[in-house]
Amino acid sequence: MIEVQDLTKTYGQVTAVDHVSFSVNEGEILGFLGPNGAGKTTTMRILTGYMPATSGTARVAGFDVFQDSMQVRSHIGYLPEAPPVYPDMTVASYLDFVLRIKNVPSDKRRARIDDALEKTKISDKRNELIKRLSRGYKQRVGLAQALVHDPLVIILDEPTVGLDPKQIIEVRNLIKALAGTHTIILSTHILPEVSMTCDRVVIINKGKIVAVDTPQNLTTQLKGGQKIHIDTQAPENPLKDLLKGIPGANRVELSPARSDGHITATIETASGRDIRSQIASGIVQKGWPLYELRGMNMSLEDIFLELTTDDAAHATPSN
Repeated sequence: MIEVQDLTKTYGQVTAVDHVSFSVNEGEILGFLGPNGAGKTTTMRILTGYMPATSGTARVAGFDVFQDSMQVRSHIGYLPEAPPVYPDMTVASYLDFVLRIKNVPSDKRRARIDDALEKTKISDKRNELIKRLSRGYKQRVGLAQALVHDPLVIILDEPTVGLDPKQIIEVRNLIKALAGTHTIILSTHILPEVSMTCDRVVIINKGKIVAVDTPQNLTTQLKGGQKIHIDTQAPENPLKDLLKGIPGANRVELSPARSDGHITATIETASGRDIRSQIASGIVQKGWPLYELRGMNMSLEDIFLELTTDDAAHATPSN
């Protein structure tokens, strides 16, 4: 449904998007992750025809984004980070305006508006002026305009910004319900949104794609490592030296000692290395009590930070 090949966008000497390539299958929800300035929004603006690329190709529903821009736009629903609403219009009149722009026949517009209002849970606001709505409801109106013409592809940039926890759950369920009949790209900084909603994840950093996989594979296979949590009573610096000296221990983080003398530590291991027995024997040989030792799978957040943080930041373990 979406094919992106070697997409590049430069601004003078700055490369915002650097030879990005990925695809999205029909009916799939793709999570697009990256820190601020990584190139996510620029990529989505190119896909929606909002701005041109410097080089590369992109196709949506079989149409070239650059050569068949109007065809592409007719098949896309787009919610940018700031909802594109007109505050002096009512919700219903605004959605009708969007449908007119999309050349939806007049006899189908009422049904499409009703459906979009129902899906976004704002039917009771249809006659309200948009400027009188809360930020959360304005976000829902923006989401409704992305859905109202029943597009094949929906591109959502931070769709839960401004929503309360209950509304976030409702939007998450809505996005999941749209899968299958719509192809969706979801850009978000909220990592649980990705693991709960998306079929696959693209992680982008400094304009380059650094990983493409399912959330499950990213957390269990990408690094192949493990986190180990321990709870002991030991002097802080000798404990840190012991743990850092074990082969396969990539990173050691210690929490401050509690008033009862307990101190906890998290150790990230190298791929394929299980160092729990070395940790246990080392602590026991020192005569320190060991109250807990357990393995923890690396979370999607761990993987995200690992892939988008400079190596220099990982070279110095923090206490």
